[in-house]
Amino acid sequence: MAALLAVGGALCWGVGDFFGGLASRRTAVLTVLALSQAIGLAGILVWVVVADDAFPGVVELLPAAAAGLAGAIGLGALYRGLAVGAMGIVAPISAAAPIVPLVVDAARGDVPGALQWLGICLVLAGIVALSREPASESQRRLAAGAALAVVAALGFGLFFVGIDAGADESASWAVVAARVASTTFAVAAALALRTSLRAPAAVLPMIAAVGIFDTGANIFVAAATTHGTVGIVAVLSALYPVVTVVLAWIVLGERLSPAKRVGGVVALVGAALVAAG
Repeated sequence: MAALLAVGGALCWGVGDFFGGLASRRTAVLTVLALSQAIGLAGILVWVVVADDAFPGVVELLPAAAAGLAGAIGLGALYRGLAVGAMGIVAPISAAAPIVPLVVDAARGDVPGALQWLGICLVLAGIVALSREPASESQRRLAAGAALAVVAALGFGLFFVGIDAGADESASWAVVAARVASTTFAVAAALALRTSLRAPAAVLPMIAAVGIFDTGANIFVAAATTHGTVGIVAVLSALYPVVTVVLAWIVLGERLSPAKRVGGVVALVGAALVAAG
């Protein structure tokens, strides 16, 4: 059950991130983030009413709220990275997020096995291959959006840890707490930086799709953490770049060099090994 839910989260995140990157190429990142988070919050409130879970308490939901803040920062970095760089490079780099919860699991005594360690090494090797591109014969530079993708990975990793802790009492309320925190942060940041919260009419359907799919992913992942370890859930749900890259290839016609294709495959194979371990 945990694996199926995590893969469902990966599918939703992959589609949502594609639309998020696309919308961020046409309007401000903070506009996309704030509006999509607000749309998602409305959907989550419907879910919590249907779930009819008892309110676990404010203190119990603090980790989930922290997860929402980390996730919002990660999404902002990811959408900006997808807007300025190739989706086929940025999305796979952000898939390094599971390393954070895996470290937390190890600190709790759930140490990864040899196969999982091999997978982690492959993920890191793939990230290095994806994040570098030639600038000249004598030097290399970071690919556009690579640094933002690393920030996104860290934010998503912390999101997994926080949502796992908050979902112990109630998965539905944990997602509500996370989304309230992320929406508040995104709107406050937009207002502080004087970013308009009005998006062009042509971009609104994309933003709505971001909110819907991102919300679905959060629900799937929160539920998955109640059935399995957060590290494994994080790895499986981190396969979302496959969806984003395929959509970028089909819709935008993006092409990657052979070396970067190999890097992407290596990173995803590493993620699969972590899950299998």
